[in-house]
Amino acid sequence: MKKKNLIVIVGPTGIGKTDLSIDIAKSFDSEIISSDSRQIYREMAIGTAVPEQHHLDACKHNFIGTKSVSDYYNASMFEQEVLSFLDGYFVEHDYAVMVGGSMLYVDAVCKGIDYLPTVDPEIRAELMRRRDEEGIDALRAELRVVDREFYDQTDIKNPKRILKALEVFHMTGKPYSSFRTNTIKDRPFNIIKIGLQRDREELYNRINRRVEIMMDEGLVDEAKSLLKFKDLNALNTVGYKEVFGYLQGEYPVEEAVRLIQRNTRHYAKKQMAWFKKDENTKWFHPDNTQDIISYIKDI
Repeated sequence: MKKKNLIVIVGPTGIGKTDLSIDIAKSFDSEIISSDSRQIYREMAIGTAVPEQHHLDACKHNFIGTKSVSDYYNASMFEQEVLSFLDGYFVEHDYAVMVGGSMLYVDAVCKGIDYLPTVDPEIRAELMRRRDEEGIDALRAELRVVDREFYDQTDIKNPKRILKALEVFHMTGKPYSSFRTNTIKDRPFNIIKIGLQRDREELYNRINRRVEIMMDEGLVDEAKSLLKFKDLNALNTVGYKEVFGYLQGEYPVEEAVRLIQRNTRHYAKKQMAWFKKDENTKWFHPDNTQDIISYIKDI
């Protein structure tokens, strides 16, 4: 039986994935799966650069705006939902296009992710309270005791990783490291990975301009409506964190813009480093649409 094909388009934020993904989807009569971990939240359209309505009308998009910021969601849940979607979708289609820059979400679908239990919101809230009252150093010390293996392997300066590991431990009574096997899973479909890249100056100019457009479109008002949710994981992302600082009087709006631009550039660099590690990815400039289509057809 002929295998189906998942075309995966990756690259840093602002590179031009949206326009290209629509061209590719039209060429292969396919729908689009968003692998952006923040576009899935319906309240965050501006700050996550959700495709404009004419883009959404040009091709059917999936996994955009299907969750609320108050919903618990992670890469493991995304993996299961996408695989379930593809099981039905591939009955009538030969190609699907997945596009996005969220590294863990892309890897979850392409390589699989270790099962992690769903964490009780009360456990998460209690750990957040302890973080605020006792400080992250106290939680870091606890992690060293309950899961020395993960403590020795992870970036212990990253509060998110400490909190995640302790959430799993308090939920299950088992170390977070015991759930991590890092085994690549076989998929019943072909995976064709397309990476997009531009000259650094070109990319950074696009990022800077994109932030200005977001501000013009109402990012401040969007962030203001989400201020009460600022401690949720969904809002722990570039764009919102900086605007929250402005809204709380920490600096003027011009500084918020500068910080968003700088932090987005840093994130783009991190994305490229991550995606470049995958030797199965073929790299193109986003404008080389026909070359990309020919490459996919040849495979």
